[in-house]
Amino acid sequence: MKKLTTQARELRNNQTAAEKYLWQHLRKRQLSNYKFRRQHVFKNFIVDFVCLEAKLIIEIDGKNHSDQIEYDAIRTEFLASLGYRVLRFTNYEVLNFIKKTLNDISALLPETTCK
Repeated sequence: MKKLTTQARELRNNQTAAEKYLWQHLRKRQLSNYKFRRQHVFKNFIVDFVCLEAKLIIEIDGKNHSDQIEYDAIRTEFLASLGYRVLRFTNYEVLNFIKKTLNDISALLPETTCK
């Protein structure tokens, strides 16, 4: 676990442009007052963003993800077994269609008055 924690810290310090851009819109409860974490460790995996209270994981797929479709499917299945929904976006979608990206995320956040 310590190794993954260290790796997650490194990933937070070296985010991609798309991750940085999305984080600017998710941090500090800006989206529907939900708290998001970035580069969060789940067992043997690190997820890009997670909202624990909404059980929602957001993954930003770069070029390398086309080479790891099977790995991503295994990850998604494992995370779903924990009760999480996984929402995927490409770097291109985040960087060029941020309003649509945020609307898609918001659509999966439960509407409650007690957050």
